[in-house]
Amino acid sequence: MRALITGVTGQDGSYLAEFLLERGYEVYGLVRRSSLEKFDRIQLCIDRIELVEGDLTDQSSLDHVIQAVKPDEVYNLAAQSFVPASWSQPVLTGDVTGLGVVRVLEAIRKHQPNAKFLQASSSEMFGKVSESPQNENTQFYPRSPYGASKVFGHHVTVNYRESYGVFACSAISFNHESPRRGLEFVTRKVTHQVAKIKCGLARKLAMGNLDAERDWGFAGDFVRGMWLMLQQPAAEDFLFGTGETHSVRELLEVAFSAAGLDWQKYVEIDPKLIRPAEVDHLCGDATKAKQQLGWEPTIGFKQLIEMMVAADLKVVQSSVPAAATVTA
Repeated sequence: MRALITGVTGQDGSYLAEFLLERGYEVYGLVRRSSLEKFDRIQLCIDRIELVEGDLTDQSSLDHVIQAVKPDEVYNLAAQSFVPASWSQPVLTGDVTGLGVVRVLEAIRKHQPNAKFLQASSSEMFGKVSESPQNENTQFYPRSPYGASKVFGHHVTVNYRESYGVFACSAISFNHESPRRGLEFVTRKVTHQVAKIKCGLARKLAMGNLDAERDWGFAGDFVRGMWLMLQQPAAEDFLFGTGETHSVRELLEVAFSAAGLDWQKYVEIDPKLIRPAEVDHLCGDATKAKQQLGWEPTIGFKQLIEMMVAADLKVVQSSVPAAATVTA
């Protein structure tokens, strides 16, 4: 089997690449041409991945890649995926995260119509939720340009499935984290800053809304679910989540506690970090995935955050060998 992963250098892409390689796949990763190469997340398997240049904003490059690779499976994980950035860069977000999906589907429709396609959809599509927990049939009410772009990508995936008979499906993933999460995302922002505070390299952590609640799971579990979707006889959309919600305040408590610190001594609220429109509560009902795919999350919230803190402590300590630790 031959798989093409867009966003292969990201958190999900790196875990998926490793997962597929373990199963004997030929793995191709789409990367943008850049003066700054960032391949740190795929260092463990970069020698076994074939990197191909392309861009979700450029149709001709995607056409060329699909023609050259002739993939059996295409996982579209690339996006402008940082919600706060979508407010300052809404046009770019719409172009990459929304229209980029159409471009990949068009390339598949024209050049590799038998390929199976997976779109990485997001719980941010639910936004201002109409019911809780959310499932595959819950109404979308996005609260950011990112969420709105993901809704477009989701619906156009359904459209290509129904209009052209392409095996195209969407994985609606709730928040999923790991030590490979970008530093701009709240979980990694917290765990990395906790490590810096513990090592005496920082004093404070600036935060926004501590009451927002999310369903946080482990990225490695979610990519396994994506693969299972493409092994089904027919294309269907599935939702992946843990079914548990935790507030940002709980995230702080667990992360600081993992380093032996009291979070209330170090956290400061910065009004500038409050979103223009907040998503207050997200919780995923993955019953369909559990029943039809046999999918289950393997790592819980506390274990996940403690794992991330331990990894960041290792990173920070290795960069500053003589760092002095802080007591609670």
